[in-house]
Amino acid sequence: MSSIIQLLPDHVANQIAAGEVVQRPASVVKELLENAVDAKATDIKLVLKDAGKSLVQVIDNGIGMNVTDARLCFERHATSKIRQAEDLFSLHTKGFRGEALASIAAIAHVEMKTRQEQEELGNHIVIEGSKFVSQEPAVLPKGTSFSVKNLFYNIPARRNFLKSDTVELRHVIDEFQRVALAHPNIYFTMYHNGSEAFNLPNSNVRQRIVNIFSGKTNEKLVPIQEETDILSIQGFVGKPEFAKKNKGEQFFFVNDRYIKSGYLHHAVMSAYEGLLPAGSQPSYFIYLQVPPHTIDINIHPTKTEIKFDDEQALYAILRATIKHSLGQFNVAPVLDFDRDPNLDTPYAFQNKAAEYPTIQVDRSYNPFSDEKKERSGSTKNHYPKTESASSWESLYVGLKQEAFDIAPFEVENEEVTASLFEDEPTEQSVTKTYQIQKKYIVSPIKSGMVIIDQNRAHERILYEQFLKNMTVQHASSQQLLFPLHLFFTRNEIHLLAELQAVLHSIGFIFEGFESDAVHISGIPAHTSESEIPPLLEQLMRDLSEGIPENSFSLNDSIAKSMAKSLAVKNGVYLSEKDQENIVNNLFACKEPNTTPFQKNTFITMRVEDIDKKFAL
Repeated sequence: MSSIIQLLPDHVANQIAAGEVVQRPASVVKELLENAVDAKATDIKLVLKDAGKSLVQVIDNGIGMNVTDARLCFERHATSKIRQAEDLFSLHTKGFRGEALASIAAIAHVEMKTRQEQEELGNHIVIEGSKFVSQEPAVLPKGTSFSVKNLFYNIPARRNFLKSDTVELRHVIDEFQRVALAHPNIYFTMYHNGSEAFNLPNSNVRQRIVNIFSGKTNEKLVPIQEETDILSIQGFVGKPEFAKKNKGEQFFFVNDRYIKSGYLHHAVMSAYEGLLPAGSQPSYFIYLQVPPHTIDINIHPTKTEIKFDDEQALYAILRATIKHSLGQFNVAPVLDFDRDPNLDTPYAFQNKAAEYPTIQVDRSYNPFSDEKKERSGSTKNHYPKTESASSWESLYVGLKQEAFDIAPFEVENEEVTASLFEDEPTEQSVTKTYQIQKKYIVSPIKSGMVIIDQNRAHERILYEQFLKNMTVQHASSQQLLFPLHLFFTRNEIHLLAELQAVLHSIGFIFEGFESDAVHISGIPAHTSESEIPPLLEQLMRDLSEGIPENSFSLNDSIAKSMAKSLAVKNGVYLSEKDQENIVNNLFACKEPNTTPFQKNTFITMRVEDIDKKFAL
């Protein structure tokens, strides 16, 4: 029998490997940026077209490559980062697998230009689908430029599964921000479709965080720092009052490499225990420096998962460091039962010398004298004593008293014996509603009673109301005396600008957009100013996967998000009028049985069902 096992061709093997390494344009951006960092570049530019689907170009001023290295770097398992297996436990570079460039070249059109500083000419290489098209010398600046065009051109199934440009751009920006935060000493710039998206000059860590997000971020940050034999911790954590519902500003870096760790995240959350509202997430930018031999990076091709030798020690040190910083900067409340607040010295009196009190004595004062003399130095005013009236009758002297005789008159008063209604006993209708556990509304009906979930019912009411305002008629808006100034990241500002027309139909009026802030002069009726920031955060979190292409789907998504944010929560007391409004408005909806998220809004209990409960 002939053998059936055979070696795969290189281009097939590269396409298979590309399935793990390159998942979307953001994967290409990550690999190329990390290669530029490993090349000791001090200035890195990222150029995108169509969110990276048409073009991903990374230009750096690193050390470059010679003719041999330029050709060899596109082979599988070809790398300059490691030489032997032991090097895996002393990694100081981003990449080490030697698979990225080979995988990228297998599924795209790649053009590379590189030149070393000591060389007069550089190399220009063109590759299409793992096949070398050309390699020739060229006059080039120092460094390397990678251009990846038409990603997944030979794998149409993978290209069809890419999301919209908005979603793919968001993933690219996430990868760009992670590399930029890990290396604040490098100048990063990013361009998308010809416009500048980020311009990040080299700076310290705090300034890099502010440049990436917004100027408002500076007042949110609390510095943390700790030096131990096991690890070194530096970075910043956010103040509890600025916590958000999403995890968009949470970053862990180990040896300048971005990682994801649920275990370390739990340590941070335990440090904030008792300081955060339910469901809120703090911001943190934490940089850990550990000995390379104590970690294992070779877990996943993306290299975002790391195994530590002593995770429990890291957990305890990280938690204690954050708690110490929060207490040191008076963010966390401190309880000291032995402290007497009356003994606290104001800052203005700390360096002031003690003085003896002065005593003033009025030696001419005689309490037994008939006529009291005015004290010396006293500014008290003495008023002459008025004598009281001799009698109360003197107050009415001189008033004329005239009496009026009122003749008696009669008023027609006939006893009405007829009645507009018959005297038959009538049964009084019971329509009163009751609230149970501040969660359910109970209303009697003819067959028994209906039990309504107040949160779900209000979601259905608001959902249909918002959907009607967006599709049929514009909602009324209440003008604000002082406009709201809300701060967001650049991605969120861009998303709000795209949703401006739809939000205007709901009742929002935007005065203008800045790079990190938005000004709102009008909000939907029956909403308060305090509800607007969490409402917009919830909306952008629900639309984080991209704006739907269909207008109805977009309106539906926005209506669902706003209904979920503004619906009355369980645990809120409702007056009888509010309860009746929810009951009446719910059954006036087109689909009162379920919420917009297909959950039951009410249940009914018949009298027969209640009787069965009491049956013995």
